[in-house]
Amino acid sequence: MPSLVNSEVELAVKGFLIDQEKMVEVVERMGKELKMGLAKDTHPRAVIKCFVSYVQDLPTGKERGKFLALDLGGTNFRVLIVNLVSSSDVQIISKSYNFPPALMTGPGKALFDFLAESLEEFCKEQGLEDTPLSLGFTFSFPCQQQGLSKAILVTWTKGFSCEGVVGKNVVSLLQEAIDRRGNLKITNIVVINDTVGTLMSCAYNHPNCRIGLIVGTGSNACYVEKTVNAECFEGYQTSPKPSMVINCEWGAFGDNGVLEFVRTSYDRVVDKITPNPGKQTFEKCISGMYMGELVRLVVIEMISKNLMFVGDNSEKLQQRWSFKTSYISDIESDAPGEYRHCSRVLHDLGMMGTQETDKEALRFICEAVSSRSAKLCACGLVTLINKMNINEVIIGIDGSVYRYHPKYHELLQFHMKKLLKPGLKFELVVSEDGSGRGAALVAATAAQNKPK
Repeated sequence: MPSLVNSEVELAVKGFLIDQEKMVEVVERMGKELKMGLAKDTHPRAVIKCFVSYVQDLPTGKERGKFLALDLGGTNFRVLIVNLVSSSDVQIISKSYNFPPALMTGPGKALFDFLAESLEEFCKEQGLEDTPLSLGFTFSFPCQQQGLSKAILVTWTKGFSCEGVVGKNVVSLLQEAIDRRGNLKITNIVVINDTVGTLMSCAYNHPNCRIGLIVGTGSNACYVEKTVNAECFEGYQTSPKPSMVINCEWGAFGDNGVLEFVRTSYDRVVDKITPNPGKQTFEKCISGMYMGELVRLVVIEMISKNLMFVGDNSEKLQQRWSFKTSYISDIESDAPGEYRHCSRVLHDLGMMGTQETDKEALRFICEAVSSRSAKLCACGLVTLINKMNINEVIIGIDGSVYRYHPKYHELLQFHMKKLLKPGLKFELVVSEDGSGRGAALVAATAAQNKPK
């Protein structure tokens, strides 16, 4: 333990420091939950739902053509045109749209009208309004797919709570909004989760990619399962195609209490103040939406006990969600004994933060929260690799936490190696624009594999 850190601070974060024994237990419990999600009999009561994605064809690298993609991933929204020229030449033009926060909690109709309006505006700008195009729709919320063009929203996450969408087919809602505008020639809409997009995008250049992982605002993973094991797929026993991409929806792991042994009192406080208390337990321990708030709760408790930042009061820090997860990445970017980024974060929060011991304690708290995130993520990936029972695999990853945290990649690798059987080879690859390129590739493979 760092000598500069007060023993009371060490005690406060002790719950975040998961040992190897607990990680092995997480893998074991997650493996059981995964099997329950796949099996028809236990699926209704399973917390890891293992939804069938209806994506059975991975890219071959020979897909060609122009495809539209629409990406609603949480806090961002983009429209893209993806031109698959060759396996080494994928041309993408994309535009991000300012997402009015009021749309996250307003009526669902307003949300889909905004998506259609933005899509139309983009197509006009690109001179595509008269071109018939297939659309890949990345909709990154828990959905039960009933086909490539039918996805029923199970529950909103990531701060969304639009009325009139849960229980509905999001493709139909988008199609109706496009039809209300009447100016676009969309021939076909396929819907995917961002994890599936991540897997597809990575598999285009890495044929051995079998897992797609998102660690950003939220967290989820998908993997390639044997079709015969995907019992919730109607044709699971008779399908001529051997594989099915499964959207795990692993964020809900622990909603039934099996993760209590790795949760802390701070996790319980965060859970209570979210729009979905008691839900997305695993995600709330891992993802960028919650990590900053976990750090903030520890810090304000230490301040209240006069253990950190004595006499240096910050009103901003007292506000919920004021400690951004990006601050964790900044603070952990400092070299040992240096506090340049940390000082900037403290200044941003309105604190003088002159004491080196305070800065060291803050970094210690950040490291505890982020390393638990990486450990639990490693447990999840190891569970999927064990389930597939393969000796070599590439994992496509996207999301702000993985991309911007300075040590996340190394932490994931380190802990996966400790948990996996010796000799097993894996590679973590940043998936380039999974939610855009991946959505286009699903549209492309769907078009290519349509019965003639």
